[in-house]
Amino acid sequence: MTDVTDEIAEEISFQGFEDDCRLLGNLLNDVLLREVGPQFMEKLERTRVLAQSACNMRMAGIEDTAELLEKQLAAELSKMNLEEALTLARAFSHYLNLTGIAETHHRVTKARSATKISKSCDDTLNQLVQGGISPDELYDTVCKQEVEIVLTAHPTQINRRTLQYKHIRIAHLLEYNDRPDLGDEDREMLIEDLVRELASIWQTDELRRHKPTPVDEARAGLNIVEQSLWRAVPHYLRRLSNALKKHTGKPLPLTCTPIRFGSWMGGDRDGNPNVTAKVTRDVSLLSRWMAIDLYIREADNLRFELSMNQCNVKLSRLAQEILEKEKSSEDRHESWSQQSNWGQFKNHGSHASPLPTQLPAGADLPSCAEHNDVDSHYTRLNLPGSEFMPFNREDSHDSLIYKESSRDISKFSIKTHGNSNVNNSGNVQPAVTTPRASSLGSGQLPAQRRLLLESQIGRTSFQRLLEPSSSQIPGIAPYRVVLGDVKEKLLRTRKRLELLLEDLPCEYDSGDYYETSQQLLEPLLLCYDSLQSCGSGILADGRLADLIRRVATFGMVLMKLDLRQESGRHAETLDAITKYLDMGTYSEWDEDKKLEFLTRELKGKRPLVPPNIEVSPDVKEVLDTFRVAAELGSDSLGAYVISMASNASDVLAVELLQKDARLAVAGELGRPCPGGTLRVVPLFETVKDLREAGAVLRKLLSNDWYREHVIKNHNGHQEVMVGYSDSGKDAGRFSAAWELYKAQEDVVAACNEYGIKITLFHGRGGSIGRGGGPTYLAIQSQPPGSVMGTLRSTEQGEMVQAKFGLPQMAVRQLEIYTTAVLLATLRPPQPPKEQKWRNLMDEISKISCTTYRNTVYENPEFLAYFHEATPQAELGCLNIGSRPTRRKTSTGIGHLRAIPWIFAWTQTRFVLPAWLGVGAGLKGICEKGHTEDLRAMYNEWPFFQSTIDLIEMVLGKADIPIAKHYDEVLVSESRQELGAELRRELLTAEKFVLTITGHEKLSENNRSLRKLIESRLPYLNPMNMLQVEILKRLRRDDDNNKLRDALLITINGIAAGMRNTG
Repeated sequence: MTDVTDEIAEEISFQGFEDDCRLLGNLLNDVLLREVGPQFMEKLERTRVLAQSACNMRMAGIEDTAELLEKQLAAELSKMNLEEALTLARAFSHYLNLTGIAETHHRVTKARSATKISKSCDDTLNQLVQGGISPDELYDTVCKQEVEIVLTAHPTQINRRTLQYKHIRIAHLLEYNDRPDLGDEDREMLIEDLVRELASIWQTDELRRHKPTPVDEARAGLNIVEQSLWRAVPHYLRRLSNALKKHTGKPLPLTCTPIRFGSWMGGDRDGNPNVTAKVTRDVSLLSRWMAIDLYIREADNLRFELSMNQCNVKLSRLAQEILEKEKSSEDRHESWSQQSNWGQFKNHGSHASPLPTQLPAGADLPSCAEHNDVDSHYTRLNLPGSEFMPFNREDSHDSLIYKESSRDISKFSIKTHGNSNVNNSGNVQPAVTTPRASSLGSGQLPAQRRLLLESQIGRTSFQRLLEPSSSQIPGIAPYRVVLGDVKEKLLRTRKRLELLLEDLPCEYDSGDYYETSQQLLEPLLLCYDSLQSCGSGILADGRLADLIRRVATFGMVLMKLDLRQESGRHAETLDAITKYLDMGTYSEWDEDKKLEFLTRELKGKRPLVPPNIEVSPDVKEVLDTFRVAAELGSDSLGAYVISMASNASDVLAVELLQKDARLAVAGELGRPCPGGTLRVVPLFETVKDLREAGAVLRKLLSNDWYREHVIKNHNGHQEVMVGYSDSGKDAGRFSAAWELYKAQEDVVAACNEYGIKITLFHGRGGSIGRGGGPTYLAIQSQPPGSVMGTLRSTEQGEMVQAKFGLPQMAVRQLEIYTTAVLLATLRPPQPPKEQKWRNLMDEISKISCTTYRNTVYENPEFLAYFHEATPQAELGCLNIGSRPTRRKTSTGIGHLRAIPWIFAWTQTRFVLPAWLGVGAGLKGICEKGHTEDLRAMYNEWPFFQSTIDLIEMVLGKADIPIAKHYDEVLVSESRQELGAELRRELLTAEKFVLTITGHEKLSENNRSLRKLIESRLPYLNPMNMLQVEILKRLRRDDDNNKLRDALLITINGIAAGMRNTG
């Protein structure tokens, strides 16, 4: 229906979609009949019928009757008591969510059943070959392509994770229901399963009662990897490889990864004080832990599969070395344990710390359970992270409690405070200690013995009783020997990460664990080559090839973590340092003096920051973040993004702080820091900064130190990020789109002048007002030369779940990214045909921006109107993100974040930020006689066409009668004229968009979208009217928590109906 779908004109099978909507609706009715009774169900059905009738009248053009029916509906809703309003809101919210599930299911079904899928790898490669691209050029371009999808924790995912998983279960059941071989008995059981899920959903609280922590958000991102992307990536790479082989004669190299993943979850500290240096460290280690845990599972499966004996000489030699090493290790281990282990156990004495006498709170809950779900008793599903226990929030030191893999005999790792012991095989034996003030009591002895049995020594001995060692098994398969060694090393790697997360001593030899993906790939590639050389290529290209491709794509961290901080925080830090050193105040210097100072310090070899410097907590946090970045390095972290960047000194300031931290950490470690320095990425967000982006890049690249640094340490690659959210809030969507286009052209030109390659990082939101919309359309409309085989782009909030929540959807999205970038590289989109088009765009943009800013920033009544006409003030109660809704405490629009700004207008169905100013701009140019020029631009310039199409999509979702109802009930009489004026502006935008496109109706080129919108209106319209009524009551009774709950549920429901939030 909305911005969620990437196929703006892609049809779905409406017959199947409507059948599934009817099935789910009827089953929910049955559940509600039992839960709320027949009397209320009559009210619910009457509400739906009234809304449906009003919609039918509007679609038939009978406006007067539609208005009468809507007034009757509003009157009946206003008579409902609070309990009825709450129940109705919940019911309609679930109906809308179920409609969304059915829609997603049928998009997947359509893509799977189509004989030829547009924008697929096969389709696009065929198109390029037919268009004259040589097979060799095509092959090289695909192999060199670098696309990174960066998942962010922007607070736009409104559904609780618990409900998201239940929705996924329903999607799986709908898929099962499509099977043609399903018998009557199986179908009855399936219906029972659906009813169980729906009953479970109804009895689950829809609202988050507490804000998520940054770690909660990071775990949600890791769950997407485990639940969906882990399965999707090998499938996608097989498709790409098969298409390449078909059209070029060569498959995709096994370790080639055209797409990788990054994350901001736990690294984005811009305006979020909850993201600390410790959080970043923990999240990065947690991501590594999850990667290793997933690899352990795959290694186990491979050991079972690769049971053959025939192998090449290399693998045979490696297997023999492993067996000999294992035999030698066992002999030493047995000797050591006989001499020292029991004696060591008996002599712990007063050094011991207490043993746990009970499991931590919530240890019995599934990993997806949120901390307010303690009373939940729903059965555990196969959910992401099921082997990992969440952060123990009651621990004042933010310690982590981990649940071991179910394949291990020990169940829980024990947090210790003394030194851990490392046995000869590299396994950690937790030190068993008691509190300093107490001695070992006799009653504790059985617990100590149990702990011994759960230690690495006890576990190894027990396993030896159950299984003979590999060397004693006749004819052991060499692949199993090698993969067994891989698994053991992975287990030690995981244990090491757990110790690091617990801040416990970790003394593994570097050869006992995996540090890099190359180390893990080595034995896997050896197995692959052996199978190929022995004529078992069909086996090599199965599960083993999938694992190799996963390692190449996800590495040792699944998603490298970006760090983001606002430029002003770095200036504050340098202020503190220069003042301490009696050098003056850094932020008061002009740009040239800053650059001179920064360059001089960067060329020097001594640290700048004194180790004993005393600074404010905010400055200390910045310094601590750079220290963590030095400790983790580029093996774990991605880019350092500077938000609100406006000068070359902003980049060099980060480079200096980074260099200083690495010098300090290397000095303490006595060796170089791991990995390399992070690439520093300026983020240009406001219109002013976008206009100066090219000049900033030229100033930066003219600096000899920086240019040499980029060439030496980053392969001559500069990354620049452009922000869509703040630029849209600053100048309006149309003006922002044009400024972003010009800024990208200028940045590309600046890098070309200095022989530096450029990667553009697009900070796109989910909604069109924040740069969202179909990915394919967006990439295909970028300036020529801005997508040269490389691209980074954010996927935010609800878009992550919508695009990547199901493996089949994820495969489709990965194909769309790949093919869009490939086409933009080999067949760049057309630039403006003539200078006149640029001039017209400048003129439209100027009028549009002026109109937008005059309304939003200059009109003294607008801020009050915004607060009255929307539920903006109440959005903070949703608890959907860890960060505050405002950057600063000011109540103005300027410091309001873009997400609540868009979210509030989406709720009222006015969607004002996406179209305000567009009508005035287009009207001004058309009235000057340039209508035909604009039509030519629409037909021949991809950028202009996509901009107008997205505005048309938004206008198709806007609803003037609903927006008017908000004004009539909630807005002061003195400000109602402002609302009327804005509605006239909306009609103007609609009129001139249709004039340019040549369409008779909005969304005429996307009937699928229009039909999907119409199918939701019988539930969506009453939700809006109910929200208006609840807002009216709540503003008279602000302390009524039940009213607030009802309001939040309407917000959930409308977001589900609109299929996006902010």
